[in-house]
Amino acid sequence: MPDFLGDQANLLPAIWAGLIGTAVAMYVILDGFDLGVGILFPWFRREDERDLMMNSVAPFWDGNETWLILGGGGLLVAFPLAYSVILPAVYLPVIVMLLALIFRGTAFEFRWVAKPRQRKWDYAFAGGSTVAAFAQGVVLGSLLQGVTVRDNAFAGGPLDWLTPFALFCGMALALGYALLGATWLNMRVEGEVALRARRMAQRLLLAVLGAMGVVSVWTPLMIDRVLQRWFSLPDFFYFAPIPLLALAAALYCWRALERGRAAAPFLAAIALFLLGFLGLVVSNLPYIVPPSITIWQAAAAPESQKFMLIGTVVLLPLILGYTAFVYWTFRGRIGRGEGYH
Repeated sequence: MPDFLGDQANLLPAIWAGLIGTAVAMYVILDGFDLGVGILFPWFRREDERDLMMNSVAPFWDGNETWLILGGGGLLVAFPLAYSVILPAVYLPVIVMLLALIFRGTAFEFRWVAKPRQRKWDYAFAGGSTVAAFAQGVVLGSLLQGVTVRDNAFAGGPLDWLTPFALFCGMALALGYALLGATWLNMRVEGEVALRARRMAQRLLLAVLGAMGVVSVWTPLMIDRVLQRWFSLPDFFYFAPIPLLALAAALYCWRALERGRAAAPFLAAIALFLLGFLGLVVSNLPYIVPPSITIWQAAAAPESQKFMLIGTVVLLPLILGYTAFVYWTFRGRIGRGEGYH
């Protein structure tokens, strides 16, 4: 029995880390493209174009945010120590993110009933999307650069997150979401909006590659353990395929955009995001609060993890099934005057 409990103490945190990582990746991909559509909103001035853009994501946006709840709730339940350290470190950007998501969500509901005086809701949709994306990137950057921990508690200041690196990560993530949004519009809508989105996607792809390159150089120069993880032998040979595959995904996305393909650029942009996320995981595992708390140190009691894991095993297929059903039901391109709202 002691050996079995010992195995559980090692295995359950790894399972929960995988579940939370999956939830974060799903959120970034699925909510990323509809946040990206909002970020691109100011570059489309005509009302009918904006109607088409919002209609392209209206059936999906609220379901996409389920993954944010799963990730945050899973962190609280499975890794309460990490939750208690991370939240105080990034209170302000998290609050800003949540307020921005509220503004964006209300814009979906009120923009249609406010016509023809919907301009303020256009601002709420675009501003909420942009600020939420930027705040998420700032949170990511602040965690990557490290959190000050003393006696298993946050020991830093309320503005520790406010650094050039974190702000750059905020800008980089907003650019990445804009790329997902542009490739989504290229795939989902018809007419001039799709053509303009395709041209914008090519410029955004170059900007995202540049931002990923800067973060990939900045991070190991700033953090010795990341430098050792990526550039010591034989780890270098194990991990080198990740950036090479990312470059291949970017090249494929560019060529697919040039050829006017619909779904391929969006799928390639997703692959680029997932490879970037994998690179971050490689850089930081086993730490859940870099550079001091591992997933095993932060884990809740095995009994708590098992209890919540049972519920997650039941609910996760339902979430996946609902997501697949909605995307299948509202598949295909939409044109002007079409959509769901």
